[in-house]
Amino acid sequence: MHKNHLLFTLFGATGDLAARKLYPAIYRLYLNGHLSDNFALIGTARREWSHDHFRSVVLNSIQSLVTDEAHAQQFISHFYYQPHDVQDKEHYIRLKNLADSLDKEYDLRGNRIFYMSTSPRFFPIISKNLKEEALLSTNGFNRLIIEKPFGHNLDSATQLQSDLNEVFDESQIYRIDHYLGKEIVQAIYNMRFDNTLFKHNWQKDSIDNVQITLAETVGVEERAEYYDTSGVTRDMIQNHALQMLALIAMAQPENNTPEAIQQEKIKVLNSIQLYSSLEEVEQHVVRAQYSSHCDLVGYRQEDKVNPESVTETFFAAEIHLNLPQWEGVPFYIRSGKRMSRKTTLIDIQFKPARPNLKKEHLCFEVAPNLGYELWLNAKKIGTNNTSTLIPFRHYYTDEELVSSPDDYERLIGECIDGDKSHFAHWEEVAAAWRYIDHIHTFWAQQNATEIPLYYACTEGPEEANALLKKTGRKWKKLR
Repeated sequence: MHKNHLLFTLFGATGDLAARKLYPAIYRLYLNGHLSDNFALIGTARREWSHDHFRSVVLNSIQSLVTDEAHAQQFISHFYYQPHDVQDKEHYIRLKNLADSLDKEYDLRGNRIFYMSTSPRFFPIISKNLKEEALLSTNGFNRLIIEKPFGHNLDSATQLQSDLNEVFDESQIYRIDHYLGKEIVQAIYNMRFDNTLFKHNWQKDSIDNVQITLAETVGVEERAEYYDTSGVTRDMIQNHALQMLALIAMAQPENNTPEAIQQEKIKVLNSIQLYSSLEEVEQHVVRAQYSSHCDLVGYRQEDKVNPESVTETFFAAEIHLNLPQWEGVPFYIRSGKRMSRKTTLIDIQFKPARPNLKKEHLCFEVAPNLGYELWLNAKKIGTNNTSTLIPFRHYYTDEELVSSPDDYERLIGECIDGDKSHFAHWEEVAAAWRYIDHIHTFWAQQNATEIPLYYACTEGPEEANALLKKTGRKWKKLR
């Protein structure tokens, strides 16, 4: 494997995401040789930690992965800590001095990845100071990884993009969406384009509808203050759900380059039909909020939630694309908290070959299990010549999953390699916000003081079932 030389600078190094996801992911990259001894990581945050304390925190976060203590000690020796106030220029000077010294010590060749795991309001401040205090490399690559949310709406996202572009161009910005690092989500491309069975039937003449479900059993937990200003549309739909829709609907790129893949996704997201009126929104969009049930409190009773909040914790929509190959095909998306099952499913339902047959369908199960189910019509056992659906299933074994990279490991590794295939381009982000903002504009016209409710521990509101029932369809059952 290529011997990667690089310096990580992680802003937000003392946070929960870093401990739960980032340090274990970077350790796995080190274990499998994606990172060599020619790497170093500077962690920064406001806390007054020492190098040794930082290393002990990192060691504790990777403990479940450690089989060789000496190897783990070698790994954490590459970690350094710099107390840092993102608004204090003097701290950037200290950061530059440490970065330059590590570049020489580890032969990093000027390759730098800056990872912002902080509040988005700090992204422009940090990037501006990186440039003004000369932390950007002049003899290697500079790449920026940022966590969601990328803005709160299109206007704020556009301003953020403008601020970042004063320092980084689009080719250097890696917007991380951990759903795009999931094994099954990345496998959609192969399933679609490497199988003759699907390659020529993945369009309006063969597909009846597409369903994308992201269901959670948890409530808002510790994120109530953030969630009450975002809701499920901004938290899950604008990024995860619409990114999966783009992967399902995009045409085959002319080649497998990251740029070609991104361009096809951009075409899909720019083609989403916007609703023309409040009445049309009410016909094609469902929003609701979980209420108390199964000994669980309702959303309005959650700590730090406005008791009069009309923030949606459930969203479902019927989406149509202005693309010839998808004319007349509805894409149904739904996501909600406090539902009966935690699961992420993509179900492709095909048109029956003749009347009175059940719809064949291909299901991608992204979580909690990873695998595929293809349901085909076959002769029912017996003397009658009738058909029934039978399943062909493949689920990954525990042994296979152990050897599979996790979401962050995969995506950070792709950033190291300069591969942007599974990162959202700015134009994808802008198109997704355009759709979400459009809906919120109509919702604001309602000036609602109440919102439809659904019981916690269920599959969501009855209005979501009615969304499909009007055309004789129904949601794939959660499991």
